[in-house]
Amino acid sequence: MVSRRWLAVLALWPVLGSVGGKLPAFPSITDKTFIEECVRGHNNCRAKVRPAASSMRYMTWDAALARTARAWANKCLFKHNVHLEKKYQCHPNFTSVGENIWLGSYQMFTPIGAIESWYNEVRFYTFETHGCTAVCGHYTQVVWDHSYKVGCAVALCKRVGGVKNAAIFVCNYAPG
Repeated sequence: MVSRRWLAVLALWPVLGSVGGKLPAFPSITDKTFIEECVRGHNNCRAKVRPAASSMRYMTWDAALARTARAWANKCLFKHNVHLEKKYQCHPNFTSVGENIWLGSYQMFTPIGAIESWYNEVRFYTFETHGCTAVCGHYTQVVWDHSYKVGCAVALCKRVGGVKNAAIFVCNYAPG
């Protein structure tokens, strides 16, 4: 028979295991604060576009996109989801899904910070030619006026792309 003390230890194991330098748990894709930060971060960046977009749509959360982002983030791979090119593979209603990935130390991760890092690629984007002088695809996905759905997820990985105890943050967009 299991004692009550042992049951208490088992019940508290996730909490006790995080004490003493253990890695934190990240919010789930259903966490209200996480969802609000992801949506607000995208919409704040979209509002900064200059010249202002004449048809910029307001970004809202999509649970199916978030599930796809979570499944890919949990693979702990710093590369794009190979299934995004397949119609209806990543979303039941959208044939086109875009994706941004942020990778860094788990201590540095915030949804707003990751989204702003993508937006900051604006310095490499030339509006007049719609060209990039360096990487700016993350920026263009964040501010693309036709996208209006987003779903994001973050996972903790032991090692990804040379980063130990990494946070990998994936956002999927529809339409891509």
